[in-house]
Amino acid sequence: MNIRADLDQTVFVSGRHLTWRASPMAGVERVLLDRVGAELAVATSLVRYAPGSSFSEHRHDLGEEFVVLSGVFSDQYGDYPAGTYVRNPPRSSHCPTSAPGCVIFVKLRQFHMQDQNPVVTQMSPSPVCSEPQELYRYADEVVSCVHVEAGERFAFSASYHVRELLVLSGELSWQQEKTRRLGPWSWIRMSPGQPLRFNALTPCTVFSKTRPVYRSALGALGPVV
Repeated sequence: MNIRADLDQTVFVSGRHLTWRASPMAGVERVLLDRVGAELAVATSLVRYAPGSSFSEHRHDLGEEFVVLSGVFSDQYGDYPAGTYVRNPPRSSHCPTSAPGCVIFVKLRQFHMQDQNPVVTQMSPSPVCSEPQELYRYADEVVSCVHVEAGERFAFSASYHVRELLVLSGELSWQQEKTRRLGPWSWIRMSPGQPLRFNALTPCTVFSKTRPVYRSALGALGPVV
């Protein structure tokens, strides 16, 4: 299954037009943002857990990272409320569940195998000075979030790698689609070498990361090693 698999293309998905699909586990649904592979896939998704739902214990051979967007996500290691950023390194395993229900933004099989740092941190960007809060850095990968006040402009500089942005709250417009308002849970993926500039139409908070491109037998999405 290939969904928005060409990283040389700039793409976006509006949070107002999400198509939820059933997963193999009852009560768990997904929005497939980009993907190469079937169930064992290099993937970026929104995942929604109904209250009381769970996913069977599984291992992440090539790592998993996620942001809790609403509700509380839990596993045997703890409870993660909205605003939590988590990295589970390659070869880690867990048994996810959510008592109240939750939505997470999750990326699978996109780690370098030498990146073995587990991370659990709360996102708390400054609401005043538009300074990004760096959440994690490994080699060329940089993960951050930033709050921008209404009427202000913000730019992530051009990167040799893919850059992704997820709107956590508020609304913005951006250089590729100046007339389009992108609200919560909207996702943008910029092709390599392109800056990402946006105007905050309301106070907004965004999550951003650079995504080094590793080619593999799975296809264009990366990194896979």
